[in-house]
Amino acid sequence: MRTAALRAPAPSGLTPAAIGRAATLALHDELSLTPKPGLVTLIDAGSHEDMDAHTFLRSLFSLRRYFARIAEAGERGADFALLEQCGIAAEARMLAATGGVNTHRGAIFMLGLLCAAAGAVCRERGTAPQPQRLRDALRRHWGEALAARSLRPPRLPGGIAARRHGLRGASEEAAGAFPILFETAVPALTQALARGLTPTQARLDTLFHIIAVLDDSNLAHRGGLDGLRWAQRTARAFLDRGGIARPEGLREAHAISEDFVRRRLSPGGAADTLAAACWVRRVSAGA
Repeated sequence: MRTAALRAPAPSGLTPAAIGRAATLALHDELSLTPKPGLVTLIDAGSHEDMDAHTFLRSLFSLRRYFARIAEAGERGADFALLEQCGIAAEARMLAATGGVNTHRGAIFMLGLLCAAAGAVCRERGTAPQPQRLRDALRRHWGEALAARSLRPPRLPGGIAARRHGLRGASEEAAGAFPILFETAVPALTQALARGLTPTQARLDTLFHIIAVLDDSNLAHRGGLDGLRWAQRTARAFLDRGGIARPEGLREAHAISEDFVRRRLSPGGAADTLAAACWVRRVSAGA
């Protein structure tokens, strides 16, 4: 496959390289955020004993070309089998970089599909990929394949937990063109910024919006259905009290993060969705 840097720009001016760069930056947006309930940040490892910020940065470095390559594949109208091969190869590079630690498997799948959709939109529409056009591209190009994929027996712990508890896991989210991302996360981030919150505050508030509604298979795997529902209730209550914008909001977010760590809970699916929302904001503006 030719590298994205050698490709002619799409009519929108948003090249596969720019789409991929936005994905890497969005993952750094998520990593650098604090306090995040149970999740790795630049200053602590959250509920994890096998990874820290250095692990995530090595992973990010290993993935930086993948996102551009899969955006180029989407631009060329690649079928789902080719996208899946790109993702499998990226996962192998991630695991080699992290010594076998899964830092970004969910992001490889979710952001990879979104980058492919952005490539398709830029080539077809000649414009920056707005949220609804991204969803339309996912459905039009790979909807049937994603629906079929969602019926496969799960192999990974999160997927197995989701299937056991009757939850909508990552495969089902993809088959629905990521409803939590487009119907909850992106609007929450947009509205938070419109209210005058800082980018950091807006991302934190958005993370709690996602945790409140997402059937996060990472939470189900670590804490069972009770752990997932506790996390959702806790996030919802935090938002009902006014979220991060209150004077005591940041202090309360720290306390909630400590509760997640005590319970060994980590909402990895919510973290991936937050990164995806940050990416949507970047590419919608033309990156």
